[in-house]
Amino acid sequence: MNRGGKALLVLALVAVVGMAFRVSWNALRDVARAVGADSTAATLYPFVVDGLMALALVATLVLTDRTDKRFALRVLAAYTLASLVLNYVHGLVPELHGRSVDWGRLADWDPANWMLVLLATSLPVGSIYFGSDLVAKVLHHRPTLSANAEKSEQIVPNRSMSDLVESVPEPPAPVVELPVMEPVAVDLPHPPEEPAESAPVAVVAAESGHPVRVTGRVPESARSARPSRTADELLNEARSATADWPDTDLTAERIRKAVRTSAEKSRTLRDTLRAERAADSETQGAAA
Repeated sequence: MNRGGKALLVLALVAVVGMAFRVSWNALRDVARAVGADSTAATLYPFVVDGLMALALVATLVLTDRTDKRFALRVLAAYTLASLVLNYVHGLVPELHGRSVDWGRLADWDPANWMLVLLATSLPVGSIYFGSDLVAKVLHHRPTLSANAEKSEQIVPNRSMSDLVESVPEPPAPVVELPVMEPVAVDLPHPPEEPAESAPVAVVAAESGHPVRVTGRVPESARSARPSRTADELLNEARSATADWPDTDLTAERIRKAVRTSAEKSRTLRDTLRAERAADSETQGAAA
């Protein structure tokens, strides 16, 4: 719905509520006069009852806490029921329309009359109490996070602890010490034109007795080749390493550290070894 349609809907709602309040205002004013209110108090009495209903409705829409929202709904329901009862009494007692009823007389039966007078006179006091409480709750209300944000914070992937452990990075490459090359005399067919400038370089290289350390990353070609193992070799090695392990220690992380393999292969080895142990247990149980 566009903005114009929403505005028309709100205006229509306000008009309907205003007319309904005018109808209820007539009945509540006559009831207030019957319980002893003067003309000014009787005029303001409908605002006390129906006005608190509107306040409770707004508080219900604003508050997000479940307890506060339930309290606002209860206040709204209680005052709606009280206004309905008083309007019903106004329709049953014709004397209220002509202002000829005695003060404090809303019903012929005394217990019912006492209850109605108590209801009519207690509504203003209840409006002060409940209205102040609702306003305080609205003023101290702080909007919470949206439902999507709360769900995103509560999402935890359903994975085992061994799967959540990050793979240990490879150890740093060893520092390779390169031997110092001794200068070799080469007989050139034509001697260099400026031998004085190149001679100190050779002398410095020869006199330097400390090995040269390579601090940068060693290229792949200079590393020692790591032998690749087949799946059967890994499985045999894992069997040997975990032969005396209890079932509780048979995790992917411990297997990965024991046989020095990747996390994915360690999970495969874990599942295989657990399946073998389960099959052996069944075989022994059947034999027994």
